[in-house]
Amino acid sequence: MLTIHPKDTVTSTLHSYLLSAVAPRPIALASTVDKKGRPNLSPFSFFNVFSANPPILIFSPARRVRDNTTKHTLENAMEIKEVVINVVTHDIVQQTSLASTEYGKGVNEFEKAGFTMIESEKVKPFRVKESPVQFECKILEIKEMGHEGGAGNLIICEVVCMHVEEKVLDEEGKIDQVKLDLVARAGGSFYSRARESFFEIPKPLQNKGIGIDALPENIRNSDILSGNDLGQLGNVEHLPEESDVNKFLQDNPQFMTPEINEKHKFAQDFLARNDVDSALKILLGKSK
Repeated sequence: MLTIHPKDTVTSTLHSYLLSAVAPRPIALASTVDKKGRPNLSPFSFFNVFSANPPILIFSPARRVRDNTTKHTLENAMEIKEVVINVVTHDIVQQTSLASTEYGKGVNEFEKAGFTMIESEKVKPFRVKESPVQFECKILEIKEMGHEGGAGNLIICEVVCMHVEEKVLDEEGKIDQVKLDLVARAGGSFYSRARESFFEIPKPLQNKGIGIDALPENIRNSDILSGNDLGQLGNVEHLPEESDVNKFLQDNPQFMTPEINEKHKFAQDFLARNDVDSALKILLGKSK
């Protein structure tokens, strides 16, 4: 395994490893204004939500690695402690990339990238009309991580107003992740389209999973089942009753094989379809 010690590694190399390994990352299309009221728009993938009460978003315009200069977004945030964070969807990802171009001070990236400026309700910076979710924020704090090239600057923002297009809502008024169609940033020039890789895992919150350690030894030490397979099995609240296992196998005698690996392969097929109950009944059933 390659071992990297940050203090012994060139920043540009470390930067590449970090951005490729910590991915995909959500993108904040940050709108700010300077003290003259001139708009600026730029995307940042050092971004996430950190609190709901109060609602807090944090993004980080890092110092440029190559020459240790700062970005206009950071400079504007220091002057006018307000920002609008617009989410980035697949429909606007190319325009968003264009907005990341390092234009000169005072150049309007809304115009360069073909975005529509609309006025905010609570803050001075403009919103991006084409973004289906927009967060108007007050900047609470800007925390410098360092003074050398590559150092981040955490801009801690409180959401004071949020706008959501109805077209991305489901019948219950919640945001539909598929309709929203977000994109995320990875290393180099790579992006990912979130909705193309969605999958569901039940959260073990209300019901406690029994844990992998509670599974029979022959299942835990399987040569077939992966760690993810075992994680699914250990996420159930309890193992099936013996009577239910016997009934299942009576109805499906093809799974009553004496070959352990074959049995585990059958179970793995059911796990791939998220049918954990049937997988457990196969695994716990007695062979012919």
